[in-house]
Amino acid sequence: MRKFNITVNGKSYEVDVEEVGGVSAPVQAAPAPAPAPAAPAASAPAAAPKAAPVAGATQVKSPMPGTIIAVKVKAGDSVTKDTVVATLEAMKMENEIFAGVDGTVAGVSVSNGDSVNTGDVIVSIN
Repeated sequence: MRKFNITVNGKSYEVDVEEVGGVSAPVQAAPAPAPAPAAPAASAPAAAPKAAPVAGATQVKSPMPGTIIAVKVKAGDSVTKDTVVATLEAMKMENEIFAGVDGTVAGVSVSNGDSVNTGDVIVSIN
């Protein structure tokens, strides 16, 4: 058995791992104490704020859980019901999400790389 200290989301855990087969590594006499939680590292620059769903606008929602791999419109764009507003990857397939109505994009609630659930608003159209 080998002991390891693992930190997940800022919380430290001590775990025992059993080696199966192969050559075993030498066992350390005394495990090192759990490190103190580190200060949060500087994060990447914040993304542009996402628009909240616009009240009274038609909301184009995600039909299934997945990841947004492309947002094709921005606020102020004119769209028709056949305009692709985003591409959603789900189960290793790319799905085009259409506007469904004619109008003007009032707000975009997602960005590339966002995970969405069924029913999450992608864009709002007036």
